[in-house]
Amino acid sequence: MKQYIYPLVALFFISIGVQAQIDRSKQPEPGPSPKITLEVPGEFQLKNGLKVLVVENHKLPRVSYSLNIDNKPIKEGQIAGVSQLFGSMMGKGSDNISKDDFNEEIDFLGASLSFRSNGAYARALSKYSERILELMADAAINPVFNQDEFDKEKEKAIESIKSGENSVATVASRVGSALAYGTHHPYGEFVTETTLNKTTLNDVKTFYQEHFNPSNAYLVVVGDVKFNDIKQQVKKYFGKWQQGVDMSYNVPDASNNVGKTQIDFVDMPNAVQSNISLTHTVDLKMNDPDYHALLIANKILGGGFNSYLNMNLREAHGYTYGARSSLSADKYIARFSAGASVRNAVTDSAVVETLKEIKRIKDEPVSAEDLANAKAKYVGDFVLALENPQTIARYALNTIINDLPEDFYSTYLQKINAVTTADVKRVANKYFKPEHARFVVVGKGSDVLENLEKTGLPIKYYDKYANPTEKPEAPKEALGVDAKTVLSNYIKAIGGKEKLDNVTSLILKYEANAMGSTLVNEEKKVDHKMAQTVSMNGAPMMKVIVTQETAFMKRGEMKQSLPENMAKDMTIMAGLFLEKDLLNSDSAKLSGIENIDGKDAYKIDVAGEVISVSLYYDVKTGLKVKEVQTTSMQGQTQTQEAILKDYVAYDGILFPSIKEGTQMGQKITSKLIEVTINKGVSEEDFN
Repeated sequence: MKQYIYPLVALFFISIGVQAQIDRSKQPEPGPSPKITLEVPGEFQLKNGLKVLVVENHKLPRVSYSLNIDNKPIKEGQIAGVSQLFGSMMGKGSDNISKDDFNEEIDFLGASLSFRSNGAYARALSKYSERILELMADAAINPVFNQDEFDKEKEKAIESIKSGENSVATVASRVGSALAYGTHHPYGEFVTETTLNKTTLNDVKTFYQEHFNPSNAYLVVVGDVKFNDIKQQVKKYFGKWQQGVDMSYNVPDASNNVGKTQIDFVDMPNAVQSNISLTHTVDLKMNDPDYHALLIANKILGGGFNSYLNMNLREAHGYTYGARSSLSADKYIARFSAGASVRNAVTDSAVVETLKEIKRIKDEPVSAEDLANAKAKYVGDFVLALENPQTIARYALNTIINDLPEDFYSTYLQKINAVTTADVKRVANKYFKPEHARFVVVGKGSDVLENLEKTGLPIKYYDKYANPTEKPEAPKEALGVDAKTVLSNYIKAIGGKEKLDNVTSLILKYEANAMGSTLVNEEKKVDHKMAQTVSMNGAPMMKVIVTQETAFMKRGEMKQSLPENMAKDMTIMAGLFLEKDLLNSDSAKLSGIENIDGKDAYKIDVAGEVISVSLYYDVKTGLKVKEVQTTSMQGQTQTQEAILKDYVAYDGILFPSIKEGTQMGQKITSKLIEVTINKGVSEEDFN
């Protein structure tokens, strides 16, 4: 037994001795930076200008090809969107193989191949490496541009724009870029329905000839291949790619920063949250001596969960689910942004607190702990990335494209760990310039403007396409009318209280086509009970049951109870006619008159703990023209809205035959296909 006790006792005393030598009141000094030795990719160049980088990695039997065309950014002007249409049309067969055969072979190989306006990407098992390379080259050199495909892609692009019309995030991104860079700059230009409609198939063909050629192209090959084999194959398949004409041009200046901090406001009456972003352009390239120090400074300010911005706006105040800042180097012009999506009621406070945290990192030395944590994050991410062989190829390509020193990546960690507290303060003062920045705020003017004006910052007003506009008008007051009057007028407009009282059960079915599928939404209702079933292509996907006693969701055989506070809010919608139930409660509040599609509508708000509903009723007809449902849980907010149109009568009661809304960024039009009154519903439907 002693022979086992002795080592344990020895280890115990050794551990005590080691602990005694550690002063845990002091943060350990960082060790030396790991020595990074990067494999040098094999390189060669074709006569047409295509440059090829090859990284052999034989651990797994697979290969990837990444084609990158390093063109300068261009302004597309009146045909903005031509590059988008071009990219969407590429990779759909070639002059030598039809679209269907092309896609079928890629699927058969278990491979993938995709194109974009400035390149392509493919991956496959290494035994199919040559064939997938051949298909990539064929699609790149011999693309098919036909009118039918062009018309389809244009229609999809236009629908995408329409579906984003009421998206606060989409508008904030578009207006933010336009104001930060200026619409005269390629980075500030945006695509509209008008520019897409002006774009022709011939414009796409011209774009291909001028901008998709090997003169500035790089092909990066990574995987289980041999350099000499790849060299021979690339010459065979890409050697026929003709060198393009010289398209030398200058990228315009993007000096669009303001003289002092201002708010640029976009009014979106449907917004339940405000998107705020402090932004200005920055001259920062990857080979700038301040690059690594700025990475650390941005990480501390808003680059992670424990950053200044997130700990203030999210953790301390609960304004948002997450606040971030970003600053990425760019060959032409970089951009700094800091902000978040916040509740309407705290929009002004979020603006003030964002400025406060930027002032803090400029004025106060960062703590040793914050500095060490930021460094550790970059070191960990860098080392982890090196396990991916594609990282080596990407670093090699970055070195060429961004004119980096040869030792940029081998000394990367050394430069990260060399950043000091003084460096962070220095670069923060040099590159974070709120005094020359604009707060782009997209939100509901009637809810947020009064308090934003109290910040003392000048406010300018823009529409959803960055055009200067006037301050939005305050909502009209609904004089001499209250919520019960509006609800009563609606009931009268759709048929009257007597007809509605005679309804004991109701089935409504709406059908929509989306993402290539047919969606059917069926609602079965009796007094204080609702069963909603959503089906796709005839197959039930999800069912929601709401009664006065319970609320749950079913997917197949799986049944999940909804949170108690959500279920409580949903019970008010679990009746035959919502407006009848609202008449008998005090939860409906009339908040004013708003413009809906050019017509005045009374707005009634029904606030719940989790689910809030806004209902809009045409002032003249009394009919409901819009519904907005907002669900807020665990710091996240989701909004669904629908425009109601073209009422039709069933047994003397009017129902909207059209509902227009959006889902996953796509506009969806639902059409009423069935109304069944007083039959077809049983108690079993609610089990």
